[in-house]
Amino acid sequence: MMRGSNSVIGAVNFVTFLISIPILGGGIWLSSRANSTECLQFLQWPLIVIGITIMVISLMGFAGACYGLTWLMWLYLFVMFFVVVALIGFIVFAYAVTDRGHGEVIMNRAFLEYQLSDYSGWLKERVSDPVYWSKISSCLRDARACRGMAKYGTDPATGMRVPESPDMFYSRQLSPIESGCCKPPTSCGYAYANETFWNPSNAMLLTDTDCVKWSNDQRTLCYQCDSCKAGVIASIRHSWRKVSVINIVVLIILVIVYVIGCAAFRNNQRMDNSEPYGESRMTKARPSRYQF
Repeated sequence: MMRGSNSVIGAVNFVTFLISIPILGGGIWLSSRANSTECLQFLQWPLIVIGITIMVISLMGFAGACYGLTWLMWLYLFVMFFVVVALIGFIVFAYAVTDRGHGEVIMNRAFLEYQLSDYSGWLKERVSDPVYWSKISSCLRDARACRGMAKYGTDPATGMRVPESPDMFYSRQLSPIESGCCKPPTSCGYAYANETFWNPSNAMLLTDTDCVKWSNDQRTLCYQCDSCKAGVIASIRHSWRKVSVINIVVLIILVIVYVIGCAAFRNNQRMDNSEPYGESRMTKARPSRYQF
């Protein structure tokens, strides 16, 4: 019976080791996006730490089951409990800070546009902080976040590749960062020249500060616009929601595995104490005889 319980605990820890892989993978994926597109480089670290911690304590629990180290199993169950709590906290936090905000539909445009006023809460304050935004905008510029904007079409008369027309551009699907950082807001009234070069027009609206901040300088564009900040927040929101779905599934499996591990460990403790399974260790005391 002891060997069977240890086998269960070993199998449970093997499962938790496998569970740590998608958590760690999600953190690494967020890290790759932080380095290349979103440039918000702290959100992925809690997930990476949780994934590595689950991986380490799973190996610890596996060793405790194989070598019969009770103290190691106690440590495993104790730490795993706090890992589950931390993962729940991370999921709740991720949904709380990405709860509000969405792109706006623009007439005769296939892409959405983003306004900073549509967002609120901690994430908006973090991204809007001048010092922090200076780092984010520099990262976007250095990562050449707008390099994918240029597209070409085919001239039906000559068959040669030509820059896309305004109608072709307006029918494209743009990422939140491309929409917010690589072109001026549609409401400004700039005239299309190419994807990242827009000419002033007589219908320009200058009451929006983003219209003034736009520059055709390819190192500037709209990186200082509020629409760019909103685009970054929208991109983060999309990424976090993807990872949170995986984390919820992993959390459910992790809780089930943890309960099974607790039950198997408790059964081991019962065997160590020579307690028959399903029977109480208490016995009815027989009355003693006193002689006077």
